[in-house]
Amino acid sequence: MKNSKVAIVTDWLTNVGGAERVLLAIHGMYPDAPIYTSKYDKKGIDWFKDADVRTGWLQIFPTGMRRFLSPLRQLYFSHLNLKDYDLVISVTGAEAKAVKAKKHICYCHVPTQYYWQMYDDYIKNPGFGFLNPLARLGLKLLIKPLRKRDYIAAKQPDEIVTISHYAAEQIKKYYNRSATIIHPPVDVEKFSKTKNQKTSRHGFITTSRQVTWKRLDLAIKACLMTGDELTIIGEGPEHENLKKLAGNSPLISFRPRMSQKGLKTYLCQAKGYLFPSLEPFGIAPVEALATGCPVIAYGKGGALDYIKPGKNGLLFKPQTAEALADKIREFKTIKLATSAEVKKTAEPFSEEHFKRKLKEFIDNHEKTK
Repeated sequence: MKNSKVAIVTDWLTNVGGAERVLLAIHGMYPDAPIYTSKYDKKGIDWFKDADVRTGWLQIFPTGMRRFLSPLRQLYFSHLNLKDYDLVISVTGAEAKAVKAKKHICYCHVPTQYYWQMYDDYIKNPGFGFLNPLARLGLKLLIKPLRKRDYIAAKQPDEIVTISHYAAEQIKKYYNRSATIIHPPVDVEKFSKTKNQKTSRHGFITTSRQVTWKRLDLAIKACLMTGDELTIIGEGPEHENLKKLAGNSPLISFRPRMSQKGLKTYLCQAKGYLFPSLEPFGIAPVEALATGCPVIAYGKGGALDYIKPGKNGLLFKPQTAEALADKIREFKTIKLATSAEVKKTAEPFSEEHFKRKLKEFIDNHEKTK
């Protein structure tokens, strides 16, 4: 790709998350490539101060309106013509894959969740508070044309890369397209650099944005059943409901969202990380593994790509508090790998591995075009 004009596209840049970490790594590979997006909130994310971030007419809308703007994003990206570039790389879990390009590689996290695999969950709780009835009605009325346009958009990229075997299955199911798996980058090196443990690990931990589909309620219920301590790190609209569920139990403690350094301290002290949600990958549990903390995860989704039952953690099914509680009890009776061995299982998910594999993929694509 020497001397080639490259552009990067993403759905929005409004906060810090797994998608933004992927984008940051790709920006590091192509620092001169402009980044096209529908909305850029510099206060929400300051990772791209040195980047040429380009927005369009959707930038005028407040950040808080993002969830309402899906139809407009479809319109915006489908009319974004980037054919002057030799290569366009889109990083998307929504509408950015619709851009017009001469050569287009799409790093697709998962098919647009609110149209496809999580549509029923969004209908139950769209996440708009008192505007939920309006949002629910709008999604029901528009879902057929939105799905049709999303399916058409998924045909635009020349190649699709995705984050896990589960995500590849979803892309095949909803878009009828094959995808190459390159796991997303995790800051393994930073989390693995830990001092020797001077005290034994105790209690369980989970870190997440507190929304319904993360199923943090299962972690609380399970630990109340087993009598184990649980620290929940994060914030979100479900916070008060989760506190009510925990009641006054001394077993359950809440901590606000914190820096990587602070999070690493908690992970190094915990005997296990609980991951009860169905996700296409899951950055946080891999960060836990990098500190030597084993993981108990729901046995479906991206967790199947990195949890090795009996070595670096356990898998539970079905997705119930009772099943999770049974695995917590089993976890306390078996001998897993050492902390150093658990750390090694996170190494294949480093940023270095991600960049190398993506570069190889792009170079091979150029050779065979």
